[in-house]
Amino acid sequence: MNWLWNLLDQTVEQHSRQLAQRISRRSMMAKVGRALVATAFTLPVLPFDRTAQALAQGSKAPPTDTDCDYWRYCSVDGFLCSCCGGSMTTCPPGTTPSKISWIGTCHNPADGLDYIVSYNDCCGVTPCGRCFCNTNHGDRPGYRLGVHNDINWCMANHESVYHCTVSIIVGVAERE
Repeated sequence: MNWLWNLLDQTVEQHSRQLAQRISRRSMMAKVGRALVATAFTLPVLPFDRTAQALAQGSKAPPTDTDCDYWRYCSVDGFLCSCCGGSMTTCPPGTTPSKISWIGTCHNPADGLDYIVSYNDCCGVTPCGRCFCNTNHGDRPGYRLGVHNDINWCMANHESVYHCTVSIIVGVAERE
């Protein structure tokens, strides 16, 4: 393997010496400069095939009720009950909804309206551990409890163990 490196080294040295004897530094710099300028002007004009990117973007399926990108999960922080035996709006069997909740305003791109969404924790069973979402759009600091989502909202229930979170639409936000 060492002989290969020696051969490569000798070949590069021989060609470099020949080039240095035929071309001055000034003319070499001029040629390199011309090549760089020509490349800068011609590369942006070359056509690029972007059909694969367009097809990939067009084939993206809309988010479902088990996907954090679903519009009504804009301010959720926890495990989605739709992955834990419940649904988007109902707690799984064996759990009870929290007596207190936090709210968020989420934009539905399908109809262009903003909806007031109540996020209720389902309590009484160990955490689900599936479909964790932490989107936090519009989340406020912890001193404003009604709009802060990083609290165990099961604390008002008899069983304060958190399991998952549901998102219930409670109204349409009025536009100003």
